[in-house]
Amino acid sequence: MNKLFSFCHRLPRFYYVAHFSLFLLLVGCANHKPVTSIKSSTVTKVANRAADWQLAHMNSFSYIRTFRAHTENPRGWIQGAFYVGLDRWAMRTNNPYYLQALVAKGEANHWQLGEKNWHADDQVIGFSYAAVAARKNDLNLIAPTQKVFKEIMANRATHSLVYASDPTHQGEATCQRRWCWCDALFMAPPVWAAVGKLTGDPAYLNYVDEEYQATIDYLFDKEEHLFYRDGRFFERRSKNDKKIFWSRGNGWVFAGLPLLIEQIPASDPRKQKYEQLFKTMAASLVKLQQPNGFWPSSLLDKDEFNVPETSGTGFMTFGLAWGINNGLLARADYLPAVATGWNALASAVDANGKLGWVQQVGASPEKILPEDTQLYGVGSLLLAASEVSILHQ
Repeated sequence: MNKLFSFCHRLPRFYYVAHFSLFLLLVGCANHKPVTSIKSSTVTKVANRAADWQLAHMNSFSYIRTFRAHTENPRGWIQGAFYVGLDRWAMRTNNPYYLQALVAKGEANHWQLGEKNWHADDQVIGFSYAAVAARKNDLNLIAPTQKVFKEIMANRATHSLVYASDPTHQGEATCQRRWCWCDALFMAPPVWAAVGKLTGDPAYLNYVDEEYQATIDYLFDKEEHLFYRDGRFFERRSKNDKKIFWSRGNGWVFAGLPLLIEQIPASDPRKQKYEQLFKTMAASLVKLQQPNGFWPSSLLDKDEFNVPETSGTGFMTFGLAWGINNGLLARADYLPAVATGWNALASAVDANGKLGWVQQVGASPEKILPEDTQLYGVGSLLLAASEVSILHQ
């Protein structure tokens, strides 16, 4: 501090006054208590703007920088993840336009899962089908999903979870007939559990628990309490020699847990296992949030890509807010993270409703551009809004 004042003393007076005033402002901001109050109406405006923009841009994806063909797939995981978030937001707001959009999506898809229906990525679209089926009390809407899941259980895969290329399916891994990459824990388990809840058949949840536990045993780091994206990352390190834990990858898991936990009966002792995993992850994740409210793309190496990233941040914010709302996380400990996380997300939504700073399709931390957007990023924002709006009514 003495060196600072000595340096400033040698500067012209106008320079000294202006910059010292800025210094005092920054110190004041640093010592100011974090904002923990968000008006529900503000959340609603931001979320509706983002949802409306995305729904208005579902016929052409020229604004998507990479993996455009994947984005166009109406039953694929990219659109599926968006509809998970839209469903949650539609239920929260009881918005007839959004509720009808979900019905229309299911009808357009004939309530079918993706083409590779054995693959978790092609199952996530079934979550919105199950939600519509529950609201309409119409199990016929999940009949195609049931058929696929019964076939999977009858011909259960026993592949190793080691990630290796599958010669029969280009671009896939043999192990992806099981949940050998952490993204899968968002894509599949909540759908299976929802079908089990709707039908009353315990076989679906039994399958989930056995396969999920295998993934925990394989991919969960017991020191950092985070998930590796897949087995290829066990020994990889970032450019700064840090373990690589991908923000969106862990976001998939962390956001998927609430969606799964809600489907498990309160009397089922396995519910506590997933609640404990959720709380363990929350305690680690909250420490990794940056002062600007975003989680870094590489969770343990904030300097590798020192820019905002909204998809992981949306999933983290959703999970933390849900944990508070459901009594699993202490409000005093986690509310500041939720508030700053939401404020960060809101700052990335432009006046038209386009969400920016979304890392493109990938499997690890990568460079992000301010104009980058993707449907799953909007889905994560809508998930976050659905819980943040409850917190700040």
